[in-house]
Amino acid sequence: MKNTFTPWPKSLATVGLVGLVLFTVPAWAQLRIGNPSGITGSVAAGVKENIDGARLYFDAVNARGGVNGQKIELVSVDDQFDPKVTVEVSRQLITQQKVLALFLNRGTPHSQALLPLLAEYKVPLVGPSTGAMVLHEPVNPWVFNVRATYQREAAKAIEHLASIGMTRIALLETDDSFGADSAAGALKGFATVKQTPVLQEKFPRDKPDFTELADRVAKSNAQAVMVIGSAGNAANGMKAIRAAGSRAQLVTLSNNASEGFIKLLGEHARGVIVTQVFPNERSVAYPLIKEAQNLAKAKGLDGVSPAMMEGFAAAKVVTEGLRRAGPNPTPVALRDALEGLRNHDIGGLQINYSATDHTGLDFSDLSIVNAAGKFMR
Repeated sequence: MKNTFTPWPKSLATVGLVGLVLFTVPAWAQLRIGNPSGITGSVAAGVKENIDGARLYFDAVNARGGVNGQKIELVSVDDQFDPKVTVEVSRQLITQQKVLALFLNRGTPHSQALLPLLAEYKVPLVGPSTGAMVLHEPVNPWVFNVRATYQREAAKAIEHLASIGMTRIALLETDDSFGADSAAGALKGFATVKQTPVLQEKFPRDKPDFTELADRVAKSNAQAVMVIGSAGNAANGMKAIRAAGSRAQLVTLSNNASEGFIKLLGEHARGVIVTQVFPNERSVAYPLIKEAQNLAKAKGLDGVSPAMMEGFAAAKVVTEGLRRAGPNPTPVALRDALEGLRNHDIGGLQINYSATDHTGLDFSDLSIVNAAGKFMR
């Protein structure tokens, strides 16, 4: 799958687009999938790994002849992690690129902003890289989630901290719908263990200054701090907490389960707890993991990351939908095919969709970054 670069039309210059990045098979491919995501900006590291994981599977499918004789073309576009830009580039993907689905976009407010667009053009969104509850309940007929919810993993992390004797836990959240949704899950965890946060604060989504907030964390004598935010913001917040003198256990969610996030943390990465929504990326007990590992090895890659596994799993789901949609599928046919998936095994994990449930998987786990900069379960 070669990489090409094609600029957007001048009509899009006003929204500040830097261009269209295509990760494609040859131009005659017909099964086109659109991926609007933050290729640049604070989530770029994780987004790259998401895309790499998806391409790993699509490349393998295309090498076998594609789906129903047609190859899959993944069109990845930089939305600069800006919800307004997400809508603009997605509209172009639908109306000009004629994609069959939007796929693996990053961000909660970004996904929410897409909902009217999906309904307007009757195009499904498959595997959004967010665990926001708003995409699960109420069921949106055009959204097919693959990964578990942020609320589930946030609650599990708080319950784990309490189970090992921690009673002073701080909660820091980005001031947007992602932060609010995830914090709601964390607060459910606090309620379960009959605790309240020793400190709960919000920070701006764009270019936050953590200096004062980190000082408040240190003065609170928190034993643990959950930081809910994008990779760049979470890493900067954690560094500031350490600089303020706090030795608290640091925790974040699966949106930061990438090697890129570990690199952003640098010397502060060791010991950070990161929730996970896919099995251990080194556990061959799951056929899903073994398949990804084998394909990565064949490409000369040094294994796979959790963020790659999210892209890989989402690619498996949309590919099965394309297969069931038949030759020359339409977006509506793809939507209907996906909704018909029952007990579909993607490699030790089952996908179940119906008219009343588009949740996908319910898997959640905890990991910790070791001295070598790897996620350990």
